[in-house]
Amino acid sequence: MKRGITVLLLLSVLVTAAHLTASKLAIRHETIGFKDPTRDNRPVEVDVAVRRDKEMQATAGMIKLPVAILNHGNTAKFTEYSFLSSVFAARGYLVISIQHDLPTDAPMVTKVGEVYVGRLPQIQRGVANIKFAVEEMKKVQPNADYDGLTMVGHSMGGDISMYFAKQYPDEIKKVVTLDNLRVPFLTDGKFKILSFRSKDTQFKPDPGVIPDEEQCENAGITVVNTDFRHDDMRDTGPDAAKNSIQAMLDKFLADTDSTAIAPVDTKNAPATILEPGPVSLYAPIEKAKKPAAAMKKTEKDPSSATN
Repeated sequence: MKRGITVLLLLSVLVTAAHLTASKLAIRHETIGFKDPTRDNRPVEVDVAVRRDKEMQATAGMIKLPVAILNHGNTAKFTEYSFLSSVFAARGYLVISIQHDLPTDAPMVTKVGEVYVGRLPQIQRGVANIKFAVEEMKKVQPNADYDGLTMVGHSMGGDISMYFAKQYPDEIKKVVTLDNLRVPFLTDGKFKILSFRSKDTQFKPDPGVIPDEEQCENAGITVVNTDFRHDDMRDTGPDAAKNSIQAMLDKFLADTDSTAIAPVDTKNAPATILEPGPVSLYAPIEKAKKPAAAMKKTEKDPSSATN
């Protein structure tokens, strides 16, 4: 039986890869530079990814494009997550990847004892970038659903995504995080959450960030435990990690987007703590352990890590 499930999952990964390869040829990318006059003309660059046929339909007023906001990790770039943007764009999303950090910004450091270990100013700056970029994108492509955003982010970008959802829950449809470590998940069940977790000794979530199994079940939260490292979850990571994440993400979008016309009943969602492995599995396992202890301070400069 297990062999049959494994073969099925491997086929799912292969089918998803083939689908994305074919769709990638039809996806248009464009980098746009904005300047925020309310913050001393701060540059805010975005990379836009969209399927050409869907964009034409939206421009003609035939459809409204769903919108995904993609947020990078600390020290990473907004262009380093094309393996994620391609999944969303292939499914008809307008994907907006935002560059949050500038070379002139002060380096991010860990301050034990402060809210989100001192990362709140950077998180709030990210939220301001998102709000500004969305308003600018409304002028570029007005036929998109900016009132129902899907927030996506890796590491620090995942914390920005979760914090944005906490501040503006009525503007959110879904949240997808990859190893966010500081901002606790929202457990009110207002929208679906998918989170990929690494198996990395250096990067551990703070206490209380990841809900327990019962909370996940009640709130419609899917936690995918993997064998991948924290930094594997971007374009520079191994193909095995990216392909596995793409397959699970594509299934999540297929499941959640198919019910988009009707309210999602998150209270009756299935158990969603998934077993680790290079191939994404969609089956519950034993009860989740308590959140790991806060990341211990190391000799490595924390400002150079993507957390």
